[in-house]
Amino acid sequence: MTPESGDRRVLLLGHPRRRDIPELARVVLDRLHVDGMRGVLLAGEADRLALTDHPAVDIADEHAPAQGCEVVCVLGGDGTLLWGAELSRGSGVPLLGVNLGHVGFLAEAEREELDATVDRIAARDYTVEHRVALDVVGLKDGVVFYEGWALNEISIEKAARERMLELTVEVDNRPLSTWACDGVVVATPTGSTAYAFSAGGPVVWPDVEALLLVPLSAHALFARPLVVGPASTLAIEVIADNEGTGVLWADGRRTTDLPRGARLEVHRSPEPVRFARLSAAPFTDRLVAKFDLSVHGWRGRGRSSAG
Repeated sequence: MTPESGDRRVLLLGHPRRRDIPELARVVLDRLHVDGMRGVLLAGEADRLALTDHPAVDIADEHAPAQGCEVVCVLGGDGTLLWGAELSRGSGVPLLGVNLGHVGFLAEAEREELDATVDRIAARDYTVEHRVALDVVGLKDGVVFYEGWALNEISIEKAARERMLELTVEVDNRPLSTWACDGVVVATPTGSTAYAFSAGGPVVWPDVEALLLVPLSAHALFARPLVVGPASTLAIEVIADNEGTGVLWADGRRTTDLPRGARLEVHRSPEPVRFARLSAAPFTDRLVAKFDLSVHGWRGRGRSSAG
C-alpha cells in the first residue's frame, strides 16, 4: 500500500432494481479495501444495499458525489451509466461501466471481469477517452426557460399521440426545413447507437467530432438524417400556431415541457464526458460484438492487414 492509497476513492453506483447489486457491490468494496482504497456510495444507496457499515465505505457529498474520486464505477447497463454521467457532471471524473444488461454499449467490462476490473482501477491501469456532449438552451420570446446537457441525445417529441409537431430546423443560423413530425433527435457520436440509431440515423465512430440530427417520422420529401461539424449550432423551433405541443428529453432521463413558439438551440458542450478505457480494441470490434454482426467470409487480406 502506498502512503497516499488510503485517500484513493471510487464512486460506486449500481442499477437500482437488480437483485444482485448488493452482492456485486460488496465484491467491489472488498477488493478496494484490500488495496487500501475507499468506495463512495450515495447515502440512500448505502442504506438500500445494507453496506453502510462496510469498512471501505464513505458516504458521498450529496451535492458533489464524485468529488475527490478517481473513477465512477457503474454496475448495470447503459441507463445506469447515464445516471453516473449525470451525477458526476462537472467533476472531470471518468466513468467505467461494468455491463450487467443485454447490450451495454457504453460499458467497458462484463460481469465476469468484475474482479479484474477493480484490480485495474487500483493499479490505475486504464486510459481516459473524451466524448462529445451536448448543451441545450430553450428560449421563448428571447427569454431562457431551460438549460441542460446530454451525453447521448436531446430529443424533441410530441406530447400527445394524436397531434403531430410542426418544427423548423435551423443549421448555423440558416433555416433548413419545416417538418410535420413526431419529433427530432439531436445526438452525439456516443448516442448514435441509442435513440438516433432506432430512428434510422447513422452509426458514427466515437472519435468523430460531430453532431447528428435525425427526424422522427417526418412528413416531408427532405427528411434525411444529417451530420454536421462540431462547431455547428442546431436550432429547432416549435411552430407557434401549430396545435401540437412538445416535450424535451435529455438522455431519456431529464424532461421539460415545450411551449408553442419555443426555440431549442443545441451545440457541442465545452465540457466532454470522460470514459475510462481498459482495452485498446477498435470500435468496430465493439459494434460487431454488441450487435452480434456476422463477419462470415472475412479474410483480412487488405494491404493494411499485411504483416
